[in-house]
Amino acid sequence: MDSYVFLLVSSLFIFLLCNHIINLVTKKRKLPPGPTGFPIIGNLLALGDRPHESLTNLAKTHGPLMTVYLGFNTTIVASSAEIAREILQTNDQAFLGRPLPYSVTGETNYELSIAWLSGNANKWKILRKLCSSQIFTTQKLDALQGLRLQMTEVMVKRVMEASKAGEAINIGKLVFGTVLNLLSNTLFTMDISDMKSNYVEELKELVWKIMELAAKPNLCDYFPFLKPFDLQHIRRDAKVSHDGLQTLLNKVVERRMERRESLGAAKCGDVLDVLLDHSQQYLGHEGIIVLLTVVELRDDCPTNPFMKTWTGLIHWRNRHYYHNNGMGNEKDILSLPYLQSVLKETMRLHTTAPFLLPHRAEKDVQVCGYTIRKHSQVFVNAWAIARDQMYWDKPTEFIPERFMGSFQVDFRGTNFSFIPFGSGRRICPGMSLAVRMLSLTLASLIHHFDWKLPDGMAPQDLDMGDKFGITLQKAIPLVAIPLATTK
Repeated sequence: MDSYVFLLVSSLFIFLLCNHIINLVTKKRKLPPGPTGFPIIGNLLALGDRPHESLTNLAKTHGPLMTVYLGFNTTIVASSAEIAREILQTNDQAFLGRPLPYSVTGETNYELSIAWLSGNANKWKILRKLCSSQIFTTQKLDALQGLRLQMTEVMVKRVMEASKAGEAINIGKLVFGTVLNLLSNTLFTMDISDMKSNYVEELKELVWKIMELAAKPNLCDYFPFLKPFDLQHIRRDAKVSHDGLQTLLNKVVERRMERRESLGAAKCGDVLDVLLDHSQQYLGHEGIIVLLTVVELRDDCPTNPFMKTWTGLIHWRNRHYYHNNGMGNEKDILSLPYLQSVLKETMRLHTTAPFLLPHRAEKDVQVCGYTIRKHSQVFVNAWAIARDQMYWDKPTEFIPERFMGSFQVDFRGTNFSFIPFGSGRRICPGMSLAVRMLSLTLASLIHHFDWKLPDGMAPQDLDMGDKFGITLQKAIPLVAIPLATTK
């Protein structure tokens, strides 16, 4: 029996290897240039633990449109604003697909997810229209800004208590809890801080675990014939975490449905009410849970650029620009020019996701004289573009002033040298909410407090490094001591 299994696996392996070599020989002349890889594994060893930097360096040799082989996957890497425009705008219809990481298939009903559906699918178009016309509209976000302001006040109160006690605060944990509350109120009109603490801790653990598993290199993605074996148990563990998260969200949805069915119960007017209003026509109960899961899993994304913003401000001591601006509502905060410049500069220098969520070619398409084959996955290296001296003066320095004055660039991805949320049809649908949450949280903490580093640490001693994942995170967590201001 063991000999039979060995023979079967060996035969399959040889077949796939021969097929891979044949594909390389027949397609090599048409594909964009790229580094020579090893048999079977391709260029995997060249990526290292910081693939965004490795691919940036390779692009300096092979060009801004480059082919790399990640196991049996042909991958196209775009590393310039001009190529990004070709992919995300000029040929957007051809690149509306998504390659599906194997870990994602551990989520129940993952095929309903707006994040992973092909952009040519009718279901994706329906969900996208629902997000843009009903959920993340300016009117809807404005209507719920009072709840977010209340949650920010709760955060300020907690920091004030720490200030009086002279306690240092882990900025990442503080912001994650605040973002969780801001999102929960926008989605469900509920304050998670008022719920049992084990619920909050369980939610945090599940979200972080799913993000960790999604970022972990998975052999099944590079060698598809290994999928039935799930050798690293990534899909298995992802399923456990996804099931736990969906169970928590399902309880929230069921409670709301019971409330709506109660005689005379008024609607809350939040996102969940919108989803339930459209559930029969578009989503269904399962679709609501999957869409809420997508939003909850983006909790971590606003936290990471906030950490980089905060580190940058302490490191470069630019906080005095805020002190005379005062505090107001979200609209006032969003109109503070230097605050917005700081956010933009942070998301340029410390891109949230070094690679935009990968695209997949839905057909053979010509880009800059090369053929990108159908089913090829395409990485847009936003990290490389945002640090390219062709587009940015002193690209590795934190200079918020570059976004002031005549250089008016927004977050909507119309300038392809600055695409922190992507661009085109597959731009992040929750971009507006993320910018509001970041702006409100940052302005509140800077307006009400000055900050110093613990143990006599100097700003120049701060670690500014990242660790790679689905989103870039600070390698060493930031801890600071709040000092109440007299404003």
